[in-house]
Amino acid sequence: MQDKDFDMQLKRAESPVKVAEIAEKTIRAVYPHYYPSGAVQFFLDLHNEQRIREAFVWEDIYFAVVQGKIVGTGSVRGNEICRLFILPEYQAKGYGSRMMDLLEDMVFRKHHAVHIDASFPAESMYLKRGYRIKTYEKIETEGGDYLCYHTMEKAAGGKE
Repeated sequence: MQDKDFDMQLKRAESPVKVAEIAEKTIRAVYPHYYPSGAVQFFLDLHNEQRIREAFVWEDIYFAVVQGKIVGTGSVRGNEICRLFILPEYQAKGYGSRMMDLLEDMVFRKHHAVHIDASFPAESMYLKRGYRIKTYEKIETEGGDYLCYHTMEKAAGGKE
């Protein structure tokens, strides 16, 4: 059910702790339905508190806030949107799309295209938003599992 009656604000994240909590909760709830255990662990390691603490140096990291509640997080690094996570209890309400609107606006102010590395759970949203698949990538993880994903891009105005 889409909740169209909300006003979302992006607020700069000041601490990696809450960002890491949102990422971990979302990964644990959603990713096992799409990826083998080694890939899920790879995501958990990639988005742990220490890694996020390091990312504060080169990324602008935000919280998505609706009616005073943090519903998700996302980052901008150059022309790339990364680490986009909407908490499981807030998914399928339009919050991810609205957060993408706000983050894309930031990127398009300085760049002609937005780049993303799309996880399988979010890929359909990106395709609906006009992103185009550029490459197919895979990373071998623990136990011989693979994390597969697409790099995607959307040009300003929705054109390639």
